[in-house]
Amino acid sequence: MRIIYILFVFGALFANSCTKQVKIYPAPEGVELSKKFQVEVEGIQVPVYTTKIPPLTSIPRLTQSRSEPGLASVASFDMNESITVAVNYPEAVDSAKILPTSYGIKPQIEGNRVTFKLDEPGHLTIEVNGEWHESLHILANPFEKDIPNPEDPNVVYFGPGLHDVTNVKVGDNTTVYIAGGAYLRCKMDDDEQEVTLRGRKRNPPTFFLEGENITLRGRGIIDQAAVPRSKRRYTIFAQHSKNLTIEGVTIFDPSHWTIPIQSTDSVHVDNIKIFGWRGNSDGVDISNTRDVLVENCFMRTFDDAVVIKSFEGRGEVKNIHTRRCVVWNELAHSLSIGAEIRENVSNVLFEDCDVIHDIGRETALRVYHCDDAVISDVTFDNIRVEEARRLISCWIGKTRWTETEERGNIRNVVFKNITATSAPIDTTLTGFQDGSDWKPYIIRDHASMELVGFDEEHTIEGVTFDNVILDGEKVEAENVRINDFVKNVRFK
Repeated sequence: MRIIYILFVFGALFANSCTKQVKIYPAPEGVELSKKFQVEVEGIQVPVYTTKIPPLTSIPRLTQSRSEPGLASVASFDMNESITVAVNYPEAVDSAKILPTSYGIKPQIEGNRVTFKLDEPGHLTIEVNGEWHESLHILANPFEKDIPNPEDPNVVYFGPGLHDVTNVKVGDNTTVYIAGGAYLRCKMDDDEQEVTLRGRKRNPPTFFLEGENITLRGRGIIDQAAVPRSKRRYTIFAQHSKNLTIEGVTIFDPSHWTIPIQSTDSVHVDNIKIFGWRGNSDGVDISNTRDVLVENCFMRTFDDAVVIKSFEGRGEVKNIHTRRCVVWNELAHSLSIGAEIRENVSNVLFEDCDVIHDIGRETALRVYHCDDAVISDVTFDNIRVEEARRLISCWIGKTRWTETEERGNIRNVVFKNITATSAPIDTTLTGFQDGSDWKPYIIRDHASMELVGFDEEHTIEGVTFDNVILDGEKVEAENVRINDFVKNVRFK
């Protein structure tokens, strides 16, 4: 196997600002930084990057009309102890909201400056003066351990600075390390050859992981902004692998699914940060894969954030666990299964996650079944949803993604310890209704919930609502739309 070795030594210019409490990675020269926010941690300046976010016209907040992509601001650092963070804004600050609310962080405001204490690593969103769209994201990582040796022949090393990357194929027993301060500008070659991914010929991914004992990690940034919209490519694609770790990096502007994982066993996705605004810019797509843990991630995605799928003939999906993630979904689903389910899916757990915004056309927490397999033993537990128009859905039907003649079944789904707030009400929106076709729909007073089976042979059975609280009130049967093809629903 050909090992790619890339090491740049930049001397003092790119030396880390490191204390006992915090480690800060300077931005490479030539990368444009935010003009809107300045961030300091323990008195040390932190680079604030910018990345595109969806135009407001593509998000159902009809009081806004901006048609060009916006810019989010992103500051990232590592921390080892309790720290003080200061944010300077170009004008007087009247209000500052720090999400997730569950973190319990109370900002102090003085003039154009916001300060707060942060006791442990986590991923925050700060909305100043009610500006929720072009907000500031602070990514506080833990200190790294066991940093790879760049001279190791099994290490693909990207040091601090700018790197132009087309596609990197990674095989057995290899670590890709993207150091803090490294900024990868992903591009496409005119003569690139298509590869077979998910059973189809596609543009090669930026990182193509296939083999055993593979790790991709670091504190650097992978930016796909230079990939044309017409030439979509996956950012980190893994297939036919075993013992896979993806950890720590930040991904800007993915041009397609960001981290699709297919036909793989034993996967750990940890502390990945994703900012996507294009169509199909999913976060982590898990298909035909077993024994997966996704944790400590932040995802602001236009399309699905963490989603489970299964394609025909490529193996079942089993033992998938997502925990301690913060999700902002602009259009589709935050935590979901589907739509494509052509092999059985079982033993799925989403727990201890925060959904800070979910205002799109789809549903925050969803089991969405459009094909013929069986989905069973799914739990959503201890999920905090700060804003949603559609909260919960289990649905069987036929959509544009359907490929099988028959429909499937859903068995044993638990919604437990869910706390949610309905999004502000708009009058009429255009979007998906019941997953079937485009049509106008009306937003209700409360975020909607539904259980919809297909027919007598393709049913939903065994759904439990246990301590589900919407807008301060416990959810009961009359709050959920349930059709005739749903059986054994319990409200505890």
